[in-house]
Amino acid sequence: MSRWIEGETATAEGLGDSVPAARGLAGFLTALAACPTDGGVGGGGEVRAPLAERDAATRAAITALAGVFDAGAMTALWDGALAAPAWGRAAVWCHGDLHTGNLLTAGGELSAVIDFGELGLGDPACDLTIAFTLMSARSRAVFRTTLGVDEDTWTRGRGWAPATGLNAHVTYAATSPRVAAQTARQITAALAG
Repeated sequence: MSRWIEGETATAEGLGDSVPAARGLAGFLTALAACPTDGGVGGGGEVRAPLAERDAATRAAITALAGVFDAGAMTALWDGALAAPAWGRAAVWCHGDLHTGNLLTAGGELSAVIDFGELGLGDPACDLTIAFTLMSARSRAVFRTTLGVDEDTWTRGRGWAPATGLNAHVTYAATSPRVAAQTARQITAALAG
C-alpha cells in the first residue's frame, strides 16, 4: 500500500529556474548514492545497464529525428558521452527515472521525489537527466556545482538526456504534445550543455 502525497507535478515553467530546487535535487541524489547497497538490487532486480547499451536505439532515433533536431550535433553529443570513461567506482543507488513527472511541488517549491520503480544500482550519471528536463542554465550550474560531479560523469549524464529524450520523442511526440514539448526541451538543453 502506498500513501498519498499532496502536490502538483513539477514543471520547467514552475521550478526550472529555482535554485532551492536545484540544490534540493543535488542533495537528494547525494543522499541516495550514499545509501548502503549491501549487495542489493533495485526494482527491476538488476544492476542498471550502462549507457552504451542504448547505442543502437539512440542512433536510430537520431536518424529518425534528423529533420527535427540537428543530427550532427546530436551524434557528436552522443559520441562524446560514449567516449567518456565509464563509472569506475562501486555502483550506487540511482532513481533511474528522474524527470519532472516524478517530482512534486507544493507552494511553488519542490516537495517530493516519487516513483522508485526503476530504482537500481549503477552509474549515477543516469539521474543527471533531471538537469536537462527541468532546469534552466542557471539552476543547472548550481545543481552541478552542489552535486560536485566530475567532468566524465557530467558528460555521461548529458548522454542520458538524448538517450531517453530522443526515444521518447520518437514514440510519443505525435500523440502527446506534453511529451513532445518536454523531450524537445530536454534534447535542446543537453545540446547546450
